[in-house]
Amino acid sequence: MKSISTTIQSKEFFINLILDISALAFIYLIPAIAHLVSFPVYMIEPMRLMLILSLAHGTNNNAYFLALTLPLFSLLVSGHPLFFKMLIITGELVLNVYLFFLFKRWLKNTFVSLISAILISKMSCYLAYLIFFSWAFVMEESSFSFILAQLSTTLIFSAYVYYFNKEKHEKI
Repeated sequence: MKSISTTIQSKEFFINLILDISALAFIYLIPAIAHLVSFPVYMIEPMRLMLILSLAHGTNNNAYFLALTLPLFSLLVSGHPLFFKMLIITGELVLNVYLFFLFKRWLKNTFVSLISAILISKMSCYLAYLIFFSWAFVMEESSFSFILAQLSTTLIFSAYVYYFNKEKHEKI
């Protein structure tokens, strides 16, 4: 049985702790960053970005932890997203993590696994928006520039995780 001191001293623990603190700080600062750069930062999906960093560098449990807590943290510190939308985003992020690990086991390819997981979780999110809100809400949330930004970030995120996953396996 591992002792608490062994767990606390582990490299894995510190990596997860740094990822979690960075994720919370980043989400906390998003409104200020968006104001500073005069760019709709939400288009790069900051929560998913932090989730991707956890998938690439952290543990499976930490990825689930961030998926479950980042939307709630964002709601508590900035009032956005609204409560019901926060629940949908949480479901989307948890589904994203779950599908990534599932596809990664089946396909043995992190790039394809992450692209598939992001696309399926994003489609389920928009389906939930359609069911619980309206078509107008879905259209507002999916402008051409937003979809283009999401496709670009999906490719970049997938390539990033693929690269770092490949690096991990080469070191073993």
